[in-house]
Amino acid sequence: MIILIADDEQSVRSLVRRLLGDKYIVLEAADGEEAVDMARRREPALILLDILMPKMSGYAALRAIKTDPVTKGIPVVMLTGLGDELDKKLAKQMGADGYITKPFSLQDLRKTIGRLLKSPG
Repeated sequence: MIILIADDEQSVRSLVRRLLGDKYIVLEAADGEEAVDMARRREPALILLDILMPKMSGYAALRAIKTDPVTKGIPVVMLTGLGDELDKKLAKQMGADGYITKPFSLQDLRKTIGRLLKSPG
């Protein structure tokens, strides 16, 4: 099962790969454009998406993913440092399936992924 992590910080992508690599194939994208392109080409089971990224924000990427017939069914979890309730509300209105604020715990990450993929966390 493939999970895509889209974050402009290499350290966050590496951390997610280390935390989830034992259970999932983890693909990495460094910006929103790359995330949308990779989602279309690889059709991951789930996408973890930062909001503040170069080229295309996480919000713009979320919109592109949720309006594309190929990718609209893929669960998207916002994984971001933005913890404001307005950001959470906007992400949900735009179709995000989950919202995790950095710093995050492995338990929260696995629980959210497990809930969305209906698999043991």
